[in-house]
Amino acid sequence: MNGTILVGTAGQGILRSVDNGTSWHRLGLKEAIEFDGVVRSLAVDPSDPSRVLAGADAGLCISLNGGAHFKRVDSPLNNQTVWAIAFDPSNPQIVFAGSGAPSRARMYRSVDGGQSWEQLGIELPEFCQGVNRPRILTICVNPVRSGEVWFGVEEGGAWRSQDNGNSWVRVDKPESAISNSDIHAIAVLPPVDGHPQRNLVLTVNTVYTSNDDGQSWVGKASKERFDGMYYTRTVQVVDADGKELLLAIGDGTPGTRTRIYRSDDRGETWTPALLHTAPNSTVWAFGGHASDPSLLFAGTKYGHLLRSTDGGKTWFKEWRDFSEITAVAWTPFVAPVKAHPQSIN
Repeated sequence: MNGTILVGTAGQGILRSVDNGTSWHRLGLKEAIEFDGVVRSLAVDPSDPSRVLAGADAGLCISLNGGAHFKRVDSPLNNQTVWAIAFDPSNPQIVFAGSGAPSRARMYRSVDGGQSWEQLGIELPEFCQGVNRPRILTICVNPVRSGEVWFGVEEGGAWRSQDNGNSWVRVDKPESAISNSDIHAIAVLPPVDGHPQRNLVLTVNTVYTSNDDGQSWVGKASKERFDGMYYTRTVQVVDADGKELLLAIGDGTPGTRTRIYRSDDRGETWTPALLHTAPNSTVWAFGGHASDPSLLFAGTKYGHLLRSTDGGKTWFKEWRDFSEITAVAWTPFVAPVKAHPQSIN
């Protein structure tokens, strides 16, 4: 495997490996992201594997060499904690980013691949009941319908735009089946083989699906489907057709029991993946790249990094532990990492 594994953490910035996980190196001194900083999100440009965006406590940062070095983009996101980043797969020059606790939850857009940013005109509450200050945990751009963007807030609802973020409509309304405003993940599966587009919205305790472009939703409580575990954390679309999905779920946050479930039928049914080592806490984040759908990574709240080489069917724990893992990414670009003396392993 030639490429770079990037692990975003709360407390150790970003760690990178360019030798298939044998050794790990933290960012060095004088980087835009502190080597002991907080990083909440990572995204690889789908059109250029050397370009990586990172959402940190310093704001929005960019790497042009696969994560070897980062510089902060001077923008309205300066010193905002960036929890989610998403490229438009149809036009990677369009990128969305969402901020949150301890910053104010806001949405931002770039139309030049992340070089400059503007704040979008949507107002979200400064405080909420469950987590005090909301955070935008998920952003999803429709892979086949450019201009359709979704984002979800913990806590603050699921929102949809059909004009590239110029205007937004809230999906979780009182008359909607989605009655919980604690949104953890959103996915849009393209139409394929006679099946219509399918939308998935994951609240903290339920997976909702829609087959009619979001006009109606069907939800199934997670604790009734996934061995009594309710904490529905995140979803990963494995293949371009959206047939294969992964779901991370646990018994709480940080949790003591967790599983990864896999679906081969667009989320109709789920089977547990084989975890060769019991994770120490809830699986928090997935990472992968379209160039190799079989290679996937998953990170837990308390720092276990898991790897799958068969599209998520089986998982093995990496040799080292991390601090709290918040984001994981892999790029087929081999970053020119030069180990800082304090970063080795």
